[in-house]
Amino acid sequence: MTQSPIKVQRNGAVFELALDRPKANAIDAATSRVMGDAFAEFRDDPDLRVAIVTGGGEKFFCAGWDLKAAAHGESPEIDYGVGGFGGLQELPDLNKPVIAAVNGMALGGGFELALSADMIIAADHASFSLPEIKAGTLADAATIKLPRRIPHHVAMDLLLTGRWMDVHEAKGWGLVNDIVPANDLMTKARELAVLLASGPPLVYAAIKDVMRQTETLSVQEAMTALHERRIESLNILYDSEDGIEGAKAFAEKRDPVWKGR
Repeated sequence: MTQSPIKVQRNGAVFELALDRPKANAIDAATSRVMGDAFAEFRDDPDLRVAIVTGGGEKFFCAGWDLKAAAHGESPEIDYGVGGFGGLQELPDLNKPVIAAVNGMALGGGFELALSADMIIAADHASFSLPEIKAGTLADAATIKLPRRIPHHVAMDLLLTGRWMDVHEAKGWGLVNDIVPANDLMTKARELAVLLASGPPLVYAAIKDVMRQTETLSVQEAMTALHERRIESLNILYDSEDGIEGAKAFAEKRDPVWKGR
């Protein structure tokens, strides 16, 4: 039997996916499809509230596209599955928080996988690069996302040169939320996941949905969309039991009990 390229586990409401393809945790089409199916199961399971994605081992978070597969004829335009490359960055309606625990080098598509998460915790030896320029190809998702996350000229530097960016520079530009010793990485990620899992899932869904649906709108257009209740996840939140529970708990000076409905 072929060994699975991922390791998945559930800890209460927290879902963990570790990419486990030694030596570099590179992703081919088959792996991407497996990852997409796993993240879709996370998305669709009401008992799961937060996900952590990490890499196996200590050297690589993910080296991106598997060039060995490319050498054997795998095209960049092949079907990568329901979530696109890496199973995460194009997954529709993923309205739950995702944490990337970057345990080492994140190259190319591996860097893009980390960018697909909502928060990034990185080991103190982690590093990031977009080496596609050296292979004469485009870091497509990073070309779209990076200039929206960091200053234009910094993004262009990384895209045009393919240079390495260490974890401290990444933190300085706001790409990384926190840097921790490697041995503490998963402990820190799990602590954050448990904290998020205790929060209001319908609010998380509304936050991600509102951000996604208004990112190309002007501020006034976005506010109009909210006021006119054109965003379904926001309507669900406003009409929910949790919406009432939050107000009651505040008035009664107690912790709210979120039900996700």
